[in-house]
Amino acid sequence: MEYIINLEIRKFFFKITIICDKLNFSLNIIVINIRFINSKKGRNMSKENFIKGAAILSVAGLFVKILGAVYRIPLTNLIGTEGIGHYQPAYNIYNLLLVVSLSGFPTAIAKMVSERRALNNYEGAYQVYQIARWGLFLIGLVSSIFVFVFARALVTFLGFPGSYYSMLALVPALFAVPLLSAYRGFFQGMQNMTPIALSQLIEQIFRVAVGLYLAYVLAGTGLEEAAAGATFGASAGGIAALILIYSLFFFNRKKIKEEISLSRNNKSEPVQYVIKSLLYIAVPITIGASIAPLMGNMDSFIVSNRLAAIGYTVEEYTKMFGELSGTAQTLINFPQVFSTAVAMSLVPSITEAFTKKQVKRLNVTANAGVKMSLIIGLPCGIGLFMLAEPIIALLYPSIGPAQHASSGALLEILSIGVIFLTLVQAFTAILQSVNKQFHPVKNLALGLVVKVILSYILIGIPNINIKGAAVSTTVAYLFVALFNWRDINKTKIKINLIKVSSRALLSAAVMAVAVWVSFSFILKAAGSQNIATLGSIATAGTIYVICLFITGAITKEDLELIPKGEKLNKFVRK
Repeated sequence: MEYIINLEIRKFFFKITIICDKLNFSLNIIVINIRFINSKKGRNMSKENFIKGAAILSVAGLFVKILGAVYRIPLTNLIGTEGIGHYQPAYNIYNLLLVVSLSGFPTAIAKMVSERRALNNYEGAYQVYQIARWGLFLIGLVSSIFVFVFARALVTFLGFPGSYYSMLALVPALFAVPLLSAYRGFFQGMQNMTPIALSQLIEQIFRVAVGLYLAYVLAGTGLEEAAAGATFGASAGGIAALILIYSLFFFNRKKIKEEISLSRNNKSEPVQYVIKSLLYIAVPITIGASIAPLMGNMDSFIVSNRLAAIGYTVEEYTKMFGELSGTAQTLINFPQVFSTAVAMSLVPSITEAFTKKQVKRLNVTANAGVKMSLIIGLPCGIGLFMLAEPIIALLYPSIGPAQHASSGALLEILSIGVIFLTLVQAFTAILQSVNKQFHPVKNLALGLVVKVILSYILIGIPNINIKGAAVSTTVAYLFVALFNWRDINKTKIKINLIKVSSRALLSAAVMAVAVWVSFSFILKAAGSQNIATLGSIATAGTIYVICLFITGAITKEDLELIPKGEKLNKFVRK
């Protein structure tokens, strides 16, 4: 019984890790838009606004990620890597089912609303929202009914029959979340992020509270039932968030109608044209967004089959997959909190500049976004690489030294991919904003092919085994980043990677030396690996920030865009 309880707690909190990425985005967005709404420049999300937003998002994201770790780490220590190895395939399936409502359509709505508002066609912007809302209502209704009817057949076909009750528990979420995304896309297009943030905050609170409570209550009933209870938290969160954001929309209707009445270029468009335009943007983005969960499902399928083929038992490869997805993969998701914030801020800003044919502003904003992504990705990737095993040992002490070493080896490989992934996110946002939505899709598909081929070959080699999945992921992200960069430079936007990365790279190199020196010194002085790990992280982080100023990676202009940043101007290299 104790094992069952621990297993469900672990599964639940692992989900919280993913949730916290979103919550991070939410909390920061709230701050952004309080400032945003009070600014007379609110309708022009320029480089200034996007950098401010990304900065605030990142600070709040750090807080939320720490909160996520409070839940996740004890859970991992309770049920171990084998437990997470059982949960992760089910989560991948869930993520794939929701990708339609969580990816393409909100971005499409935001883009089309932003375009029409930039042209003072507020009536057209509202029309986009109305049509999208009804379309997403139908998508949610059909998908929820489909899963309700075919849940058992679906999980059995995919090889996870124990996930039946969990799939049923997600039916309400499959209905609520698409409709919720319509409102979020509309508010994002209006550059009013506060309702989005509040709804995401409520969603995550309800996910955590309801899911955790039901997991505990149902633990005595059985493993499958307890897992379903934890999963139902997603449905409770989606419903609560939908109620909240609808209420906020209802109270904003008067303001929306006033904007429409004062607009100079109002015009309605044929419904068929709006639907076609929405699909033209949403479909490729959705396909592209599907690549990540597809990679996850491919990993679970290829890992199990290839490791079994070279002699590993079910228990062995389940534990190995847990090391990959539950420890190493979880940690490399951390930088995405910040890089996602940058990417989200880029879309409306670049869309507006592109719509108004402001080529100079287009290039300045795009290059600033890539620079910010690299300022985030480089230290995270290098730091995780150098302290892979000590970080694993610090966060997951219960899994033992052997798994610290094996999980650390996986983290070393995946940490390099962090740098490429941050670039992929920034490049994808840029391409989507200049009507090149199909290019990231094509490139992600090519990346998936690279990953599948490499995974199949490498995992089947006994001396490489599970590390082949990590290598293939890193190489796939590299290919996608290069392909996206090539496609961007074929547009009016020119990304000078050497210029935007050189100073951040130099700062990261100095930081790497600081990590090596400080870790060795503190370990020798204190005699504790955990103290040495924490001390070297703090030291390296401080030195990296200082180096950003000394090298000029962060300019005076950049600082002025950060709240209260003017106080740090004296530290900026002249």
